[in-house]
Amino acid sequence: MRNVLSVLVVASLAGAANADLLAGWSFENYVPGPVTGQNQGPIAADSGIFAAGAEARGFHAATATTWSNPVGNGSSRSFSSNTWTTGDYYQVRFSTVGYTDIVIDWQQTRSATGPQFFNLVASTDGGTTFFSLLSNYSVEVNGAVGGGSWSSTPANFRTGYGFNVAGTAALANQADVIVRMVANSQAGGTGGTGRIDDVNINGTLIPTPGSLALLGLGGLVAARRRR
Repeated sequence: MRNVLSVLVVASLAGAANADLLAGWSFENYVPGPVTGQNQGPIAADSGIFAAGAEARGFHAATATTWSNPVGNGSSRSFSSNTWTTGDYYQVRFSTVGYTDIVIDWQQTRSATGPQFFNLVASTDGGTTFFSLLSNYSVEVNGAVGGGSWSSTPANFRTGYGFNVAGTAALANQADVIVRMVANSQAGGTGGTGRIDDVNINGTLIPTPGSLALLGLGGLVAARRRR
């Protein structure tokens, strides 16, 4: 019996330590339409436990914004736009119900005249209020000297293209989470572009009361063994 309990406890601990993909956007199925306008989306997530209810969008103040799907980083497509001004953003919306330790990772780049600085912000009240996850982060120019460009194959994981941010406890176990990448600087020109790719939301399953009780039993078994 002790051996069975020990095996179950180890299995429970291993399951709690592994992160699950909650929602992911590769943008491989993204075909923009309409081509111009202030808004683009919704773009459905194409992977993850909560993919069915997750979506990505974009918003720009300029009605002349062009939305497109140029080559991604290790994939055929990405989510791109021009005519950037401060406050324009990309957004993903998803659920984290039953999960904690939320981590957001994504790829992002820009043209030489695209916006360089962004803020990563989040909301759990439907977009009424937002709080900061990452302030004033810098995005690399695609194909900067010595860095290489994004290509369909292979991916270019140069530092500055990829980002990984652990969300605060406020993102855990929430039915409606919105995360935005908000431009914090002007573009160098209306033709300047910014693009994102491979946006992934990961989380760790919150242990059920039953598994917590099992962990307690495992501790009791270990204590008895030491006697």
